[in-house]
Amino acid sequence: MSKSVRGSIILVTAVIAVVVAEVVVTHSIFTSRYPGANDFYRNWAASRLWLTQGLSPYSPEVAIQIEYGMYGQRAPADQDPGFYSYPFYTVFFVAPLAWLPYDWAEAIWLTLLQLVLIGSMVGAMRIVEWNIPRTLLVSISIWVIVFYHGARAIILGQFAVIVFAFVVLALLALRARHDLLAGVCLAFTTFKPQIVIFFIPFVILWAVARRRWRVVGGASGAMLVLLGASFVAVPSWLGDFVVEVMRYPSYTAIGSPVWIVTRYFFPWLGAPVEIALTGILIAWMLIVWWRMRKDELWPALVWASGVTLVVTDLIMVRTATTNYLALLVPLTQVLAGIETRWRRAGAWIVVGFEAVSLVGLWILFLTTIVKKIEQPIMFLPLPVMVAVALFVGRRWLIRDERQAGMTR
Repeated sequence: MSKSVRGSIILVTAVIAVVVAEVVVTHSIFTSRYPGANDFYRNWAASRLWLTQGLSPYSPEVAIQIEYGMYGQRAPADQDPGFYSYPFYTVFFVAPLAWLPYDWAEAIWLTLLQLVLIGSMVGAMRIVEWNIPRTLLVSISIWVIVFYHGARAIILGQFAVIVFAFVVLALLALRARHDLLAGVCLAFTTFKPQIVIFFIPFVILWAVARRRWRVVGGASGAMLVLLGASFVAVPSWLGDFVVEVMRYPSYTAIGSPVWIVTRYFFPWLGAPVEIALTGILIAWMLIVWWRMRKDELWPALVWASGVTLVVTDLIMVRTATTNYLALLVPLTQVLAGIETRWRRAGAWIVVGFEAVSLVGLWILFLTTIVKKIEQPIMFLPLPVMVAVALFVGRRWLIRDERQAGMTR
């Protein structure tokens, strides 16, 4: 056995041992005593009830059992009901854990989310070819799981982490010209379609304009498999899912960030300004798409993807702060541009951003929380900051000579 193979075996064994140890510790200290992660519980319970009793995740019986599992009673007026509002094929993804008791399933899931979040952040750095200093890599890897949006997603057991991972994988695959894989990854981002409702059409149109048909084939084929398997399992699932999506705004009090600004903080602006701002953001996104017809710079695609993701978060009805994890892709491009341009000073700027965003967002949350519920102000800082950075920094993020080698 060669030294390199032996080293790889040792490394894999060490990683597995660390993961297993974290699962055991998480179970012993946390999940066996304080079960939580309600967003994951909703998926775990729906998957388990379908596997063991054949119940549709969208049925009233499942909703009632989810509520009793989360609250010990029917959902209180100030809490989310137990409705299952995910595409059915999410059940397949959770199914391996559905056979386990919830305390162990939760421990495994929370550990998995931490690893996936760190790995996705490293992948985002690879997307922008950021040759990051090792100490900065360590600090960002820690930051991504403890700053507000990352930590909240982990605590809740949110699928937004998985969607973020597949967005990163899709872009990495496009960059490496593994187009079939890129298309498959696009299909898997639809676990939470509200995050990628514009991103997927953008990437598909970009691929069609360049005759990269394998992207289209991979996405179409994977979606056919996911949808087909779902119809076989529960023939009525699509109609039931649409009903849940339409019902969702009825039990959520917060609208999009644009709505929050124009109807919550400054109600005198009203619907006309909300519509105008929404129209301006959509127009910006569509102009970016149009300009991407002939732009072959890889940083341009990353930047345009960032614009698409941030516009989605700014205008989508009742988004969630955990969904903002996908914005780490454009944020990484901005941070990489800063560090690359100003080197040592840039590295300190990145560290400063980590510190300010980490402390600032948590202070904002803790000083505004009411009855354990995050307030509308938490929906604004990250997407607004990313949108401004992408708009102001377009020229140097795309055309900077230091990134000239990133063309594809």
